[in-house]
Amino acid sequence: MKKVFSFLLGLVGITSFATAQTQKAVADKIVGVVGDRIILYSDIKNAIADAARQGNPVPADAECQILEQALVSKLLMLQAEKDSLPVSDEEIEAELDQRIRYFINAYGSQQQLETIAGKTIYQIKDDARESVRENKLAQAMQRKIVESVRITPTEAKAYFDRIPKDSLPFFETEVEIGQIAVFPKASRDLEKYVIDELNNYKKQVEMRITSFDQLAKQYSEDPGSKDRGGQYQINRTEKTWDPAFLSAAFRLKEGEISPVIKSKFGYHIIQMVQRNGDDAIVKHILRVPPVTDAELAAGRSKLDSVRAKLIAGTLDFSTAAGRYSEDEAAKFSGPFITSKTTGSTYLTIDELDKDVVAQLDKLKLGEYSQPINFADERGKKGVRILYLKSRTEPHRMNMRDDYNKIATAALEEKKMQVLDKWMSNRISTHYIMVDPTIGNCQQLEKWKGAAKLATN
Repeated sequence: MKKVFSFLLGLVGITSFATAQTQKAVADKIVGVVGDRIILYSDIKNAIADAARQGNPVPADAECQILEQALVSKLLMLQAEKDSLPVSDEEIEAELDQRIRYFINAYGSQQQLETIAGKTIYQIKDDARESVRENKLAQAMQRKIVESVRITPTEAKAYFDRIPKDSLPFFETEVEIGQIAVFPKASRDLEKYVIDELNNYKKQVEMRITSFDQLAKQYSEDPGSKDRGGQYQINRTEKTWDPAFLSAAFRLKEGEISPVIKSKFGYHIIQMVQRNGDDAIVKHILRVPPVTDAELAAGRSKLDSVRAKLIAGTLDFSTAAGRYSEDEAAKFSGPFITSKTTGSTYLTIDELDKDVVAQLDKLKLGEYSQPINFADERGKKGVRILYLKSRTEPHRMNMRDDYNKIATAALEEKKMQVLDKWMSNRISTHYIMVDPTIGNCQQLEKWKGAAKLATN
């Protein structure tokens, strides 16, 4: 099975509300059936339209690919129901909320989304709930089928040997680099200064001297919302938001401004714009108390002692990072910097920030940098130690340097083979219908064959 468009399966049924308003000319019909579950032509066309609008490439056989994946999804889902695989209402609601937030961001606001859909958020979620449940069941069944699949070194080598030598990919230099970062706190005097400033902003808005939007655009230190007047769409159950921020926001009435609150990002005032249950639109102004050279020097001194223990061998890097690092990302992904696109810890030079690149020439394998000042993506000042774990030279793919990549690719291929075999054995046990007018789809022949058997 091809992987192109695989992400669209999860969107079929929830994206169609957006395109349905502009795709009314599409005549709807049933193009596939698995058991008692149907696949509509409008779902396929809407998924393609959404992909095109989002800038994704649309292959010539897009209809075939999406229909095949929809058939696969229905088959997996029916088996999951038969096996009573658990999918909780909480999982479904969380998925619906996440997708709604995605489309709100894509269309600019909740109001714009509802206007395009011609439905309220609650109606959109109701329409998509069964589709999301089916998709969750299909994913659970797929995991169950391949969970025991493993790959051996012999299989990895056999996979590598099948790749034509003139098709082996070329890899640029890649490094594995970890960091232990600390973020010194500003002085109490500077914290008090920032708090007083925020209280003054609140007073100006309440006295109608200026607007919250104008103050946010002028003074907020949140680059993600500054240009929008500090506005965000938030959800009470979303764990990516700071708990203190959420708690303060959902205590507010519409139009009300919070007192100054502290989060892990700094100090805020929040204005409630609109609220619907666990969803809300808020505006905020963020101010971050500046860290001075004195606080940074104290941070360097702290990491000097950590570095000394690392060099002496009395402390290993992973333990030191777990004990001393204040890097939020490290709590979830570990102390090594990861690629934003692949999630891998093996990074090319262009995936590193310029300050890290500047240190690479000074480090040999296994060495630790001196404590150095830096600023994170939000501009927050800190101090860090860098650790160079590995470095590869530019090269063609080979078993010595790229075993992990080869083994991962071989494992994915083996999983797909196991899944294909499972489906081939199950297709004949269900009623199948595939519309013969849907293009010249080679990948649908086995499904059409099963459909013929079902009618005989």
